[in-house]
Amino acid sequence: MTALVTIERHILDQQKRYPQATGSFTSLLYDIALAAKIIARETTRAGLAGILGATDSENVYGERQQKLDVFADNIIFKMNDHTQRLCAMASEEHDDIIAIPPHYGAGKYVLLYDPLDGSSNIDVNVSVGTIFAIHRKISRGARGRIEDVLQPGSSLAAAGYVIYGSSTMLVYTTGQGVHGFTLDPSVGEFLLSHPDIRIPEPPVYYSVNQGHEKYWTHGVRRFTRWLQGIDGEGQAPLSQRYIGSLVTDFHRNLLQGGVFYYPGDMRSPDKPYGKMRLMFEVQALGFIADQAGGYASDGIGSVLTIQPHHLHQRAPMFVGNRWLVEQAEAFIHQHDQDWVKAYGAYRDAKRQPV
Repeated sequence: MTALVTIERHILDQQKRYPQATGSFTSLLYDIALAAKIIARETTRAGLAGILGATDSENVYGERQQKLDVFADNIIFKMNDHTQRLCAMASEEHDDIIAIPPHYGAGKYVLLYDPLDGSSNIDVNVSVGTIFAIHRKISRGARGRIEDVLQPGSSLAAAGYVIYGSSTMLVYTTGQGVHGFTLDPSVGEFLLSHPDIRIPEPPVYYSVNQGHEKYWTHGVRRFTRWLQGIDGEGQAPLSQRYIGSLVTDFHRNLLQGGVFYYPGDMRSPDKPYGKMRLMFEVQALGFIADQAGGYASDGIGSVLTIQPHHLHQRAPMFVGNRWLVEQAEAFIHQHDQDWVKAYGAYRDAKRQPV
């Protein structure tokens, strides 16, 4: 009989590699797993619980907040505000960094999270997910500051996501490979189901919203035709699969091979460099892809090298099998020099106040 490995046992086994570890980081990861269980419970009974649909409020991006979005955001905050493991938090749903309440102690980690990615799909029963990333505190003083949050993805201590679908899965990495756990609802535990995930070859799918194709740069359109086998010798056509729920699209390609991309949308003069949130989506998924043998780029270079200058900074994203993403970079550098110059200036902008 195959040994059953719970997520708690797996995290503790990984901790043994670091004799100096205090257990704080291990407990933080387990708290995130516990929050995921609570959110999973509600997503599977959202209609019965009366929490489907939108609220009357909007988030910082001007998007109508879903009731389940607000619930997930509150659960993650309340699970972590009092543990003395975090010095600050940041959520896609909040304008500023979230301070640890003054009557609780602060720790040496920062948690960034998208509480319910793809929440616009909740009412039609499409899989949604939670994305999280953890940085180490770098500032002086007991409490976290904006510089603790605005770190490049290369500095991440851990990242992961939870997908709430036909089963609930938690996938995470601490820089020692990527591992997936499936929630057994009969015992309420995440069990190791996908050890040491590697993005397989050959790739199978490309995932992109082609309804926006006419707004893409020439290089991105050329890359898409290349994926379809129209341009480029020897390129076997990939099948298109696009759900519109980031975690779901990324998860499928992580397990089966392919590339997901969300390039800049030139319809929006104020947001010409993409819709993806660097701090709450791009960094975490880029780190996971890197640890699984893949690659994530903004069209210029690795997303993990971007020095953030704003909490709600956006970025284009191409992520999946390394050679596919590198091919996207090649098309963009060849055909989109004006865009590369303009985006490069935005990418390297100075830090802005939050």
